[in-house]
Amino acid sequence: MIIIAIVVGCLIGALIGINMPMISYTYSGYLAIAIIAALDSVFGGIASTLNKNFDLKIFVSGFFGNAILSILLTYLGQKLNVDIYLAAIVVFVGRMFNNLAIIRRYYIDKWTSRKEEKNTTKNQ
Repeated sequence: MIIIAIVVGCLIGALIGINMPMISYTYSGYLAIAIIAALDSVFGGIASTLNKNFDLKIFVSGFFGNAILSILLTYLGQKLNVDIYLAAIVVFVGRMFNNLAIIRRYYIDKWTSRKEEKNTTKNQ
């Protein structure tokens, strides 16, 4: 069932991608930094869900707030002719790696504990 959903999602994404208009080079920097900020919020939401302290209000405000702030930093940097967006990229990507490490540790611990449970049930 999951594989069918993945295939259908990929087909829909491909059809939408083919028929969508191209984003101009002028706005591609804004979109890229907004996507990085949004991905940071998504990884943070996943990590907080695994830690059992997820709050939807914090997630939504962070998702849109981070994206808007990063777009404004990019705009300000372009007007000042300074690459301020690089600071936002460093911060967001650093946080993404931290959240990914939390997610990875959670699943490795879960996998290890299941493996140890199976070994103890086999030995008894």
